[in-house]
Amino acid sequence: MMRTDLDHLPAAKRRELERVARVLFDEFEDAVKTRLSEKRKGGRILKLILFGSYARGDWVEDRASGYLSDYDLLVVVNSDTFTDLQTWWARADDHLVRELTVTRHLATPVNFIVHSLRDVNDQLAHGRPFFADIARDGIALYEALGHPLAAPRQLAPEEVRAEAQRHHDHWFPLAAHALKLAQDSMADGVPRDAAFMLHQAVERAYNGVLLVLTLYSPKSHRLGVLRSIAENLDPRLIEAWPRDTRAARRATPAPPAAPSRSSSAPMSRRAIPPPMKSPIANWPGSSTA
Repeated sequence: MMRTDLDHLPAAKRRELERVARVLFDEFEDAVKTRLSEKRKGGRILKLILFGSYARGDWVEDRASGYLSDYDLLVVVNSDTFTDLQTWWARADDHLVRELTVTRHLATPVNFIVHSLRDVNDQLAHGRPFFADIARDGIALYEALGHPLAAPRQLAPEEVRAEAQRHHDHWFPLAAHALKLAQDSMADGVPRDAAFMLHQAVERAYNGVLLVLTLYSPKSHRLGVLRSIAENLDPRLIEAWPRDTRAARRATPAPPAAPSRSSSAPMSRRAIPPPMKSPIANWPGSSTA
């Protein structure tokens, strides 16, 4: 059984998460209702799991830099059919952005990923560290009875190293190539193409980081989603997106952060946890130099 307690969170944070859960359930239910096919009307949320810094208890609210930890949520549904973000979850995403930036009912940014129970259990059976960490450290905000998570398989260090190396060799050259194309576009005076390729460079770099460290990256082109997960893995990546000025916050790939309403004192930058220990640290033949 997963943890279900939120006692480590201030009351304001617990109320926010209740509101977030309500938005996700309501918007998904409305999206399912509009479908004509009976099969497509059968969508169900089986689990809603909080993971990352708010589950671990080491979230950050740094007013000096403007950095706020996000709520990171895994939505587990009953079929792969209902994992398409644009078809089933766009309205929920828009609603949560409005709650943060317009109505100010939320003071904390929200990022969520959606997977079917079959896929999550397959990832666990293959020993994917990202999902194993969620199964171990995540907090179930909602669980339907009779849909347990599989026991995660322990990957051998050699397996982790080989798969991570493949991801490294694939994604980082692609990121470097996209950056070169962006620089060429800027030199040629084509800023639109430069902006597109810069986005591609960052997206590919984030995919590389996530896949090397966790053997997983969400199927999302949104830099805000990729950024949030990557910063959870290694807080040093926070510095890649300065948030200390209004212009910098506008450029940050996430909804602008509202002032915190938390009753607890914000954690300082010094309280940021140390970087997550990568599996490569224990690979045979790896160097710590």
